[in-house]
Amino acid sequence: MPTIPPGRARLSELEPHRARHLAESFGSDPARYDRARPRYPDTMVERIVAEIPGTDVLDVGIGTGIAARQFQGVGCKVLGVEVDARMAEWARERGLQVEVAAFEAWDPADRAFDAVVAGQTWHWVDPVAGAAKAAEALRPGGRLAVFWNAGQPSPDVAEAFSEVYRRVMPDSPASRESTTVVDGYSALCTRAADGIREVGGFGEPEQWRFDWERSYTRDEWLDQLPTTGLHTQQPSAELAEVLAGIGAAIDAFGGSFTMCYTTLVATATRTKAA
Repeated sequence: MPTIPPGRARLSELEPHRARHLAESFGSDPARYDRARPRYPDTMVERIVAEIPGTDVLDVGIGTGIAARQFQGVGCKVLGVEVDARMAEWARERGLQVEVAAFEAWDPADRAFDAVVAGQTWHWVDPVAGAAKAAEALRPGGRLAVFWNAGQPSPDVAEAFSEVYRRVMPDSPASRESTTVVDGYSALCTRAADGIREVGGFGEPEQWRFDWERSYTRDEWLDQLPTTGLHTQQPSAELAEVLAGIGAAIDAFGGSFTMCYTTLVATATRTKAA
């Protein structure tokens, strides 16, 4: 059975999974979260399902069930694990099975799954302890697949947004125009893959990429912004100033813009137990 290796070096306190309070901040408005957050490419869901031995899926950080419903839509049975009780309750009210726990501490209770998936959440999980828990929960031949949506608007829109953040939140990473958003998420995939390798019990990790676009109106983007980690704990007056500035920027581009998304997946197959 794969385990957390002894003598593992202490991880940096700046790693996302140590900011548990932030991981538990997204449930302040689950209806908005579910309404505004982007879905995942159907081609990604279909590829994951095509490469697993059955249809039992464990969704880590199920949230409101965005990814879970997509897997259900192609015939999977989904169980969720969610650290935020508010998110869990919202998902349960809509028919999803959810257990409240941090994944590292969650008990599989001798249950086995064909896939362990995590959409936009694996960076809140210790990459080694999480991979060990996934290995414990997966059947031989099952697959761990963790994925993120990385969004990048055109350079002129990105600069207009950055200008708002430079004025309102000058110390925020969003105040610096970035052309390497995908690189940042690719680093999360690399970190996930390193954790998988360190634990053992999996084949060599792979990285998959799916490119797609979505157009946003002004109101759609402003609905989505407060659901992001940058804003979930922001003072209301400061958030209002950001939203006003971003709204004005979108208005200047005609009231809408196109976000180019790349969905990155780190994935590996559970090998047969020794």
